[in-house]
Amino acid sequence: MASGERSGGMMSSAGLIQYYESEDQRAIRIDAKTIIAISIAFGFIVQALNFAYVP
Repeated sequence: MASGERSGGMMSSAGLIQYYESEDQRAIRIDAKTIIAISIAFGFIVQALNFAYVP
């Protein structure tokens, strides 16, 4: 394996690392626990409506 082939992996992943580390200051920040709580509440609402409107 040539030395040029080994260094190609690091160079190709460097852009992804830089992309994921950059943060937009204007972005909306939502905690993961909030997303889980909203999802569970939405599931309960759907189930309640499903039981309420079953013919």
